[in-house]
Amino acid sequence: MVHGDEGPRAAAARLTGRAATRERSLSGTLSEVRLDGGPVVVVKRADAPRAVAAEAAGLRWLAAADTVRLPAVRGHDARWLVLDRVPTGRPDPGAAVRFGRALAGLHAAGAPAFGCPPPGGPEEAYIGLAPMRNVPGADWPSWYAEHRVLPYVRRAADAGTLGRDEAGVIDRVCERLHLLAGPAEPPARLHGDLWHGNVLWGDDGHVRLIDPAAHGGHRETDLAMLRLFGCPHLERVLDGYRETTPLADGWRERVGLHQLFPLLVHAVLFGRGYAEQALAIARRLPAA
Repeated sequence: MVHGDEGPRAAAARLTGRAATRERSLSGTLSEVRLDGGPVVVVKRADAPRAVAAEAAGLRWLAAADTVRLPAVRGHDARWLVLDRVPTGRPDPGAAVRFGRALAGLHAAGAPAFGCPPPGGPEEAYIGLAPMRNVPGADWPSWYAEHRVLPYVRRAADAGTLGRDEAGVIDRVCERLHLLAGPAEPPARLHGDLWHGNVLWGDDGHVRLIDPAAHGGHRETDLAMLRLFGCPHLERVLDGYRETTPLADGWRERVGLHQLFPLLVHAVLFGRGYAEQALAIARRLPAA
């Protein structure tokens, strides 16, 4: 059934089976709704096809690892997603260490293959507002080049955000990814869009993650994205992570390689400045 004129309050009531008594807009697509009896939920509207299905499947897959904390999915359909609200507090060093340990556990929960979608999630998914294909691959370097770097290079070049010669710089990085990727690792269960805006510091001393672009990938990609836009107490997060699961030698030198993907996504969505950052990283990477 299509509910074309429905608003967040009505959607929350329909999807949870509880009367909704109050609504407060947070943004163009996000609202808080109070349900009868007191609970407050966040109601998210998605206009892109399959976006809600991808996000709901990702939240449930990450929660199934029983490591990181995520808001519970109260209900969803093709357009609306209803989640528990996360009461937020201040970033805290102790919470950062706990988050690092939980993130290591999430990655160790694994995935069937690089690029696999969450169970029940669509192959054609999203990272933010950008399309993202979840297509399984046999090895990380080839899969990362084909499905996480080159599609956004092509989009940026077609839009004129990257020049053809500049696109060639990143193409040549992809040609030598097997030499740059470090030791082979099994597929990890990734959040997939782990910038600090998707890390909520709860008022109970625990971090919760929102807005995943979940898939099977390389665990260093999540960690590189945390560094890209500045996660509070990042070194404490990494301390907790490495207490639980050591990182492979040379991981710090590979941060830029893993940042190419989110930077190119941002170049497609937001323009030239992010393309220049991706180019600077590509030019710094070793020739062999």
